[in-house]
Amino acid sequence: MARQARRWRAGAAGLAVLGLTLTACGGAKVGDSSSASGGGAGGSGKCGVFNLAVNPWVGYEADAAVVAYVAHQDLGCTVTKKDLKEEIAWQGFGTGEVDAVLENWGHDDLKKKYLGGQKTAVSAGSTGNKGIIGWYVPPWLAKAHPDITDWKSLNRYAAEFKTSESGGKGQLLDGDPSYVTNDEALVKNLKLDFKVVYAGSETALIQAYRKAEKNKEWVIGYFYEPQWFLSEVPLVKVNLPAYKAGCDADAAKIACDYPVYDLDKIVSAKFAKSASPAYRLVKNFHWTNDDQNTVAKYIAVDKMTPDAAAKKWVDANRAKVDAWIK
Repeated sequence: MARQARRWRAGAAGLAVLGLTLTACGGAKVGDSSSASGGGAGGSGKCGVFNLAVNPWVGYEADAAVVAYVAHQDLGCTVTKKDLKEEIAWQGFGTGEVDAVLENWGHDDLKKKYLGGQKTAVSAGSTGNKGIIGWYVPPWLAKAHPDITDWKSLNRYAAEFKTSESGGKGQLLDGDPSYVTNDEALVKNLKLDFKVVYAGSETALIQAYRKAEKNKEWVIGYFYEPQWFLSEVPLVKVNLPAYKAGCDADAAKIACDYPVYDLDKIVSAKFAKSASPAYRLVKNFHWTNDDQNTVAKYIAVDKMTPDAAAKKWVDANRAKVDAWIK
């Protein structure tokens, strides 16, 4: 997920090919319908088909659940959700196969390519969510060793974090390899005796932290807000060297913390010029970290379907929704 926020790791974007034929999250490809919103008003009406990318973290899934539900129920859109990782989703703007990405974590690299270069995409404004990325430890560990929240103390404890995968160094646990992360550069440039190891998914990362808190195990790793899991296990953020504008300009030399991201929405240029009420909905869609965490918890913890989770939240927040579609 994260950093330029939630940007692909260096070189990962090169794996995507023109024509959008690569398999993405969950086996989906651009051009495939991974799911469609059902029930309610139905029919395409004036809205027609609305192609919505869904990136692989539950906070984004919460965004998509609510926007898709409102688009279908209130506007009569035929919503096609497409489970895609970030770089592949952005490629879909130029082909008409993706209309909107609802939660962009910075991605100055992708903006330069698709907004400034190809001009196939435009910004649709802020989601209202503030994104924070960083290194976290379980609360028991921060309480037992308060100095561990200072990056300068990490080498002192590196041996405690060693695992079979970390090659004799302390393990710094990251999530899905497609998430934006500066962590390998940070470890190198801060001269830390750690190795970045990828858990593989948001779920695996959460399970590692949950287990570490329960069993008093040593875990340090990548995490982010907004995230419903922090209400279950209040992870403690490690203080890295303070972020200053431009300190992350050279990816290979990064030695500072992540910035706070004003998460925004990106849509295809064609979609923005259309008369679709779905575009108006996306442009007006604006909520808080607490709103997102509530819906994400319905999905991840309460095991509600995205439509059911969206309905529950929409029913309780009708005035806010009405402002999006007015």
